[in-house]
Amino acid sequence: MARVLVVEDQRKLLETLHQGLCEEGFDVVTAETAEAGFYAAVTQTVDVVVLDRMLPGRDGVEVVRELRKAGQRVPVLLLTARDQVQDRIEGLDAGADDYLVKPFDFGELLARLRALLRRPNGEQHHVLRVGDLEMQLLARRVLRAGEEVVLTPREFELLEYLLRRVDRTVTREELSREVWREPEVLTNVVDVCVMQLRKKIERPGLAQMICTIRGVGYVIREPT
Repeated sequence: MARVLVVEDQRKLLETLHQGLCEEGFDVVTAETAEAGFYAAVTQTVDVVVLDRMLPGRDGVEVVRELRKAGQRVPVLLLTARDQVQDRIEGLDAGADDYLVKPFDFGELLARLRALLRRPNGEQHHVLRVGDLEMQLLARRVLRAGEEVVLTPREFELLEYLLRRVDRTVTREELSREVWREPEVLTNVVDVCVMQLRKKIERPGLAQMICTIRGVGYVIREPT
């Protein structure tokens, strides 16, 4: 599941994009300001960024420029109401990968996102690695010490969520909300799924990766 960061200050458009992208199978992170978008891009693992150019406080082009200065190579699609050639040139020269003029067709946005995700500079974002554990997001394969681990769809989503937050404790409530998407799911359901996942990726002879934080939740750490 590819993760998309959408940075847009128009609440209605932001909600529409969030809903549409989720329905298309994307994992969506949103931000309404340039600062929040920049912070999300540099602190979270995202596969592509949809970035509005006209943001309060700071221009989207400036955000792209700062991301590139910070070493972030994530593909960026700029959204803008400006359709002048010079505006497109400025955005692309700053480090954006593509440009879409508002108003746009949602189908075209999807096509452009798929194209960006197929590019070599985006492929690196489709593999998550921690120690000898590797998750191939597009192929939906998991390898531990070179051997394939067969997971259920729920176990795969759970592991992906943990891998994107290495060394960060996540609560059972957070997992219920973000992985099960059912805030009221029983915590013992989460615990059972984590236990099953553990058995599969922590085979005899392999180091423990998923640690229980008593009374709180779980954290995945690189084996030492």
